[in-house]
Amino acid sequence: MSAILYHGEPNGASLTVLAALAESGLDIECRHIDLLAGERHRLPGITEAVALDLGIEGEGPVLVTGGEAMTESVFLAQYLDEAAGGAGLQPTDAHARWEMMMWCRQITERLSPAAALLGNLASSQSEIAAIPAEGFAQLAARIVSDDLRERWQALHDGRIDAAQVADSEAKVTAAVERCEKQLSDGREWLMGPFSIADLVTFSWLAAMEPLLPEPFATAPHTQTWLARTAAHPSVQAALAKATVPDPLRAWAPGPEINRWG
Repeated sequence: MSAILYHGEPNGASLTVLAALAESGLDIECRHIDLLAGERHRLPGITEAVALDLGIEGEGPVLVTGGEAMTESVFLAQYLDEAAGGAGLQPTDAHARWEMMMWCRQITERLSPAAALLGNLASSQSEIAAIPAEGFAQLAARIVSDDLRERWQALHDGRIDAAQVADSEAKVTAAVERCEKQLSDGREWLMGPFSIADLVTFSWLAAMEPLLPEPFATAPHTQTWLARTAAHPSVQAALAKATVPDPLRAWAPGPEINRWG
């Protein structure tokens, strides 16, 4: 397959897609881009605003194949699984696949914006704030999405919404509790066999324990599952593409906070 995957450090959406690619076995060129330098908004030959900016994941990965740019990590993971002829990342049963996709939607709409906000405040806010005004203005001007540009601006200006932080912490706690309940019957993986649900949940949740240890302290099944997922060969292959010592602390402005709770 002639394609290029542009990705950031293996964390969040980029981790999901890199692990799905490893699982698929497809021969796709991977190109690391510096998300905090705004490189996602000036990919070579890509001018379509939808591809560059209007995905809900913010600074998520971009897969370019056949001259078309595609975004959104869950959809990209599905695409890679199906392009490989079925690598086993999706249930074959229709109801089981629906359950997996409903789980993934809950993660991408509630957990991922919360994790991105907390992760950015903990690790990347100071780096973004240090960008000189002129350079930041040039970077921001390339961002077509008003929502995404505003998230960059808030981090650059050091504007912290205490209510958003509290809401994000509550959503991370709820995600841990949901995982713990799901895993309490002794299953190894969230939806039965290892699937996209495990990849997307791990990708957004794994970095939260150091930032919000309390909910994890009472979630032994979730802690065991996190360790099991971290050791999975495809996740290890994705993490091996890191260019920094601790990729789970490498954040860039992510999804918009869900306005509807």
